[in-house]
Amino acid sequence: MSNEKIALLPGPLFIIAFATFLALVVFTAPLTTLDAMTETHALSASGQAWVMSGMPLGAACGLLTAGALGDTLGRRAVFVGGLWLTVLSSIGAAFAPNGLILILMRIIQGLGSAGLMACGLGLLGQIHTGQARQQAAGIWAASLGGGVAAGPILASLAMMTAGWPTIHILIAIISAILALAAQSRLPESPRKEEPVDLLGSLLLIIGLGCLLSALTEVRFGLTPLVWSLLCVGLVLLAVFFVLEKRLSNPILQVELFARTDFSGATLAAFASGAGVLALMSMVPTVLVRGNDVAPMMTSVILLAWSGVTVFSAIGANYLPAGLTPRNRVILAIFGCAVGQLLLLVINPGTSWLWVLPGLFIAGIANGVLNASLGHAAVESVPDDRSAMGSAANNTARYLGSALGIALISILIANTGGETLFLRWHEAVLATTAFSIVGAIAMILMARRRTRLSGS
Repeated sequence: MSNEKIALLPGPLFIIAFATFLALVVFTAPLTTLDAMTETHALSASGQAWVMSGMPLGAACGLLTAGALGDTLGRRAVFVGGLWLTVLSSIGAAFAPNGLILILMRIIQGLGSAGLMACGLGLLGQIHTGQARQQAAGIWAASLGGGVAAGPILASLAMMTAGWPTIHILIAIISAILALAAQSRLPESPRKEEPVDLLGSLLLIIGLGCLLSALTEVRFGLTPLVWSLLCVGLVLLAVFFVLEKRLSNPILQVELFARTDFSGATLAAFASGAGVLALMSMVPTVLVRGNDVAPMMTSVILLAWSGVTVFSAIGANYLPAGLTPRNRVILAIFGCAVGQLLLLVINPGTSWLWVLPGLFIAGIANGVLNASLGHAAVESVPDDRSAMGSAANNTARYLGSALGIALISILIANTGGETLFLRWHEAVLATTAFSIVGAIAMILMARRRTRLSGS
């Protein structure tokens, strides 16, 4: 009887893809509820920035640790642990008594999502090989777009029916169901009898937290506090990289950056986060504040980007075989940059119809980019370090998005009228620059690899 019950549970690919989908719902839930949360907890400008960027910061800080734990203790164990951490932090976010607790819960939600993102793609690489692995990576990438698409809509519906905390309760319930299914259906990976690099994890978390804090506070000018946070963050990250070189089981093998395919995929992921992902995440906020578009309507408008990303990621499997993954990434990033620039059309009184072309083009390009990066993340590292490869790639993506969202949030905070749109145009140009620099870096690395292979 028990075996029959287990057989009725969803398969590994569905569990991993749906958990990834849920992680992106956690990420995007505040896109249409930020003003409501601000009203509930009287959030300041920096508080709003932290609510938006707290989850991606937590994910960026936790991904490498989760990847190392997955390679050392077992990927299924860390994946399930990430789901239970999401359950607890989502309940905490729903019933947070003030803005500080809400921000802390958002960061912990990011840590929980880190376990899903780091070990989910690693488990797919463990279960599937060859063409099947590439197809599974495409479905995984589609779940990213699906989560981004569904998050704002679900949050808006929850806010309209029972208030913004409802979305976090829903996330907690679904996470608990997935945790039970994952424990029964996912395979465990081989374990390494090596200590986990907890000191490296702590240095990374505090270092990245200091850098984001410096960016959040820089709106007050280059004060002594900003310089202190910046210096402490840079020093801690420098110590982190020195430490990682000396350990036998680091959370990040620094030597991997000598591989141009790994470095290229990591840079592209950072550019994706700081560029298109950060900018698109703030489109609903600008439309709500600047042109009085209803939150639910902005969620539907955003589907022109996020919804298209889902189908584009799956369709990436049918691109010509002669188009290498690296070239796919380069072309996709340039496509994202074109879509981003088209969002300069957002001005006072602009109809939402004018926003659609930029969202649509960015959606097509972003879907191809997600699929290509997901495949490259696993292929660019040894098989026994697939969780680390996935974690490093997603760390770069989430770190980029945390920095990009914080930058945009600070630019548009407490602004209205013409000033809001002037700051928005600055945000469009800044995030587009991230995308273009990422694509150029990929091209230069490809040339370097060609020269090295030729010699």
